Amino acid sequence: MILELIKADITTIKADAIVNAANSSLLGGGGVDGAIHRKGGKEILKACIEIRNKQGKCKTGNAVITTAGNLPARYVIHTVGPVWNGESEKNNALLADCYRNSLALAIENGIKVIAFPNISTGIYHFPKNNAADIAIATVNNFAEKEKIEKVIFVCFDDENYELYLQKLNK
Repeated sequence: MILELIKADITTIKADAIVNAANSSLLGGGGVDGAIHRKGGKEILKACIEIRNKQGKCKTGNAVITTAGNLPARYVIHTVGPVWNGESEKNNALLADCYRNSLALAIENGIKVIAFPNISTGIYHFPKNNAADIAIATVNNFAEKEKIEKVIFVCFDDENYELYLQKLNK
């Protein structure tokens, strides 16, 4: 599996799937979630509503998959990251679940190239350094990583980009 790092807007990434740092309602919101829903169009919202009608809200650490609508990716994997409240052990495990469950869903759907944003580091206030460590370690330790050809870490801001750059070049 190849790990790639880019500084970009995840809604512009051509991949089999991009990951959405969603909220539990799956109905859009701010940050990455809002951008994906706005640029992806009504097809994503419609698919999210269908999922909610079947299962209810998406729990923290879980992931669901929808069409990518108008985005250049084929799919959007929506995962709900933890809101940082200082409970590092619990929050670390939930954030790792976001990456693991997204990768597992990718494999179930034949996805070979997946792009992740910096889950929970925006309005959910997860410490960026800690989140980068968890993201990289979880992806590297994923049990079936040979089934994924490439993981792209997509950083929107300079701070996350520099953190990932340092950690991936160790």
